[in-house]
Amino acid sequence: MILPSGQLRRVLVKFAQKSTGAVDWGAAAAELVSRPRKWCNFGYVGEFGLTGGIGSGKSAVSQRLAALGAAIVDADKVVRSLQQPGMVVFEGMVSHFGDDIVGADGGLDRAAVAEIVFNDSSQLKALNEIVHPAVRAEMADLRALLAQSHDCVVLDVPLLVESGYDDVLGVIVVDVSVDTALARLVEHRGFSENDARARMANQVDREHRLARADFIIDNEGGLDELDLEVDRCWAWMQTLL
Repeated sequence: MILPSGQLRRVLVKFAQKSTGAVDWGAAAAELVSRPRKWCNFGYVGEFGLTGGIGSGKSAVSQRLAALGAAIVDADKVVRSLQQPGMVVFEGMVSHFGDDIVGADGGLDRAAVAEIVFNDSSQLKALNEIVHPAVRAEMADLRALLAQSHDCVVLDVPLLVESGYDDVLGVIVVDVSVDTALARLVEHRGFSENDARARMANQVDREHRLARADFIIDNEGGLDELDLEVDRCWAWMQTLL
């Protein structure tokens, strides 16, 4: 067998030693290419999807994974950056929905947008068609950038199941019951019960989300229990890197 050289050889050595404790070139190469990793200038990177319904505590999990060493691509932050005045998504939204969604400060009035789209499925579809392509493009750039410096990247995407992110090592779902999510939205985020239910209804249901999961984080408990769940998840992630 002809041994690989240069950068690929270094990547294979690292992977083979991590997997088996010895360099078995054939086995290492076969397993490496079988995993949906992304090739970048500095080697392969393992990407995971992180999702959960509104009120599940997904953001708290994302913060903990970042503290453990994962690089986070936060779809919500990307959306907000693209919805700033002058950005293409902002302009597209104003063109479609009108000036009523522009606040007194010239920025996006998110409450006005929510009032429109969460009561009209056709308008929600129109919003997604404006937002999602630009967000995917921006996230692709961020993924490529982070791949240069990190072995593990987590795509924090609320609508990951709906959006069809399939090219990841594993999908992590943060799960709570509908009653728990509803109570948290009302008590901690100031939603009315009707508003919270409307937003939940516009996401894929719990059963479909769980069916897509490769790893489930149970967030029904308190913060101490969540820490243990995230540690358990991180250990699982390391077995795939």
